[in-house]
Amino acid sequence: MIKSLLVANRGEIACRVIKTARTMGIRTIAVYSDADKNALHVKQADEAYRLGPAPVSDSYLRAGRILKIATDAGVDAIHPGYGFLSENADFAELCAEAGMIFVGPPPAAIRAMGLKDKAKIIMSKAGVPVVPGYHGDKQDAEFLKRKAYETGYPVLIKAVAGGGGKGMRRADKAIEFDASLEAAKREALSSFGNDKMLIEKYVTAPRHIEIQVFADSHGNVVHLFERDCSLQRRHQKVIEEAPAPGMSDEVRQKMGEAACDAARAVGYQGAGTVEFIVDGEGGLTTDGFYFMEMNTRLQVEHPVTEAITGTDLVEWQLCVANGEKLPLAQDELQINGHAVEARLYAEDPGAGFLPSTGRLEYVEFPDNVRVDTGVETGDEITPFYDPMIAKLIVHDENREAAIDKLQRSLLKTVIAGPKTNIAFLLELSENAIFRSGTFDTALIDDNLESLTGPEDIDSRLEAAGIVALVRKEQARISSKVTVSSPWSLNDAFSNGQARRQQFKYVVDTEERSCPLIFDGADIHVLDSDNTPIDPPPEYNVVDTPARVYILKNGRQLKLEPYIASANVAGSGDSDGKVRVPMHGRIVSVSVADGDAVDAGDLLFAVEAMKMEHAVVAPHAGIIAECVVVIGQQMEDGAVGLRIEAAE
Repeated sequence: MIKSLLVANRGEIACRVIKTARTMGIRTIAVYSDADKNALHVKQADEAYRLGPAPVSDSYLRAGRILKIATDAGVDAIHPGYGFLSENADFAELCAEAGMIFVGPPPAAIRAMGLKDKAKIIMSKAGVPVVPGYHGDKQDAEFLKRKAYETGYPVLIKAVAGGGGKGMRRADKAIEFDASLEAAKREALSSFGNDKMLIEKYVTAPRHIEIQVFADSHGNVVHLFERDCSLQRRHQKVIEEAPAPGMSDEVRQKMGEAACDAARAVGYQGAGTVEFIVDGEGGLTTDGFYFMEMNTRLQVEHPVTEAITGTDLVEWQLCVANGEKLPLAQDELQINGHAVEARLYAEDPGAGFLPSTGRLEYVEFPDNVRVDTGVETGDEITPFYDPMIAKLIVHDENREAAIDKLQRSLLKTVIAGPKTNIAFLLELSENAIFRSGTFDTALIDDNLESLTGPEDIDSRLEAAGIVALVRKEQARISSKVTVSSPWSLNDAFSNGQARRQQFKYVVDTEERSCPLIFDGADIHVLDSDNTPIDPPPEYNVVDTPARVYILKNGRQLKLEPYIASANVAGSGDSDGKVRVPMHGRIVSVSVADGDAVDAGDLLFAVEAMKMEHAVVAPHAGIIAECVVVIGQQMEDGAVGLRIEAAE
């Protein structure tokens, strides 16, 4: 029996596993990197042990270090969560050799499903439908290009290892193939240490529908119905739901049986997810779905399955790992209502979803829905890990009610500090195509401008921020704190006759100014017509030592006092400097000193938070100075190179 459990992971999934384990009376042990020493999962566990420095290669991927900690702590089992070592067959074997239970499938099943090309061969033999394409060992670039032509464009170039959309590129025509293949191989090698590729036919109206399966050591296999994960960007899931809209009982049964056949074909045990690419053209049919891959672990989106089935899948995992039979048989499982999960990230949708790092100055979630998170107020979003802040999971009697509930929950969520995707999630939840249930995986890309367009910030919201900032500076001056401040004029705060003053401030990184009227204790912001601007009726204010944040409907304004000597990040680029968009590692450089470039040409690529981001030329010119070097770690805003205008 499992009496003590080490969770070999971090963040929200570590907290999620710890929560169930503790309700089962199991002693919990956390591990952490230097960046996570004060993390929520460390605080929630009964014991916690240091792994090493922040990079995953020095911490969460150190199998030997994790096993030593587990041995010294006397644990019975190790739960890998998802990501990191969760689908590492060698690690599963090492756990067994050390006399510990690996809470996951047998190593042979992990290996069978770990490589997409081999998995598709196994599935085809088991009668599970697979996508047309090439899944062989030959990896010559010209050969793969020929196979793409034979398969028929558009095609997907996919890494045989890993998942999460990494090492994956779409090529719509032959001229795009070479660059797409090179980028996919580079990203796959960086993420998984394996740059072997497969080629698949791209389904033109694809939906991503997956089946949750569970198997025990007594020969029982069940499925817990489907999840629709078609709302994606960069092949990363954004909003998931269960059950899938438009799913008939006949198609559900057919897909469920195929998923169970897939599990049986590899002698599966524990929790697994069989992912299908589904042709959504004309609706869901019994012959319109194809095996894509099997994730041999718990999925990020497992809470929606728990919500509609009334189960605890982590509890099921621990029961199966104990050698017990599955808690329920197939005919005892049923769907109750509808559930939706939204992934809340620290990222900037308006800037190509670039990760946003920094201190979480304030975190508040709604109290009437399930929130899976691994952070709290004061925590840091670092460049070392996935930038997920939380998952909001709602459940209601039907799909429309569940989406409405998600909207209300997002509106009640307040995050100050790094930029977030809350407003983007709200736009998605209001999208008519998503609401209709007729969407496919292209919805976000096809509507990107409307979903992530320039923020239409209400002038009243900015006025509220200005007033809050002035109040803050008044308090600072009155407390006699010695700072360099624009508030050195004593008469600005006179309680006598109304006075007018021009106020300079910084909103995000942009310097601005506006006229203010000080009328006794009241402060009024004036518009261009010298008319006072009234603040909006509802908004949130977060006051920190250096700035104020004004938040409403998922939008965030960051206001700071203007200091003449301040070096505002992102300014001064008229001299041709091209800056690194985030803290990360340079993985490719496409230019050198003296090269001529046109606007939009690829300059270099930076890898951060397990994703690769291309930096392109903002205008035509000549590379005057190229600073970036492959393998170099660069800070956010650092100058990568300089472009001079061509003569």
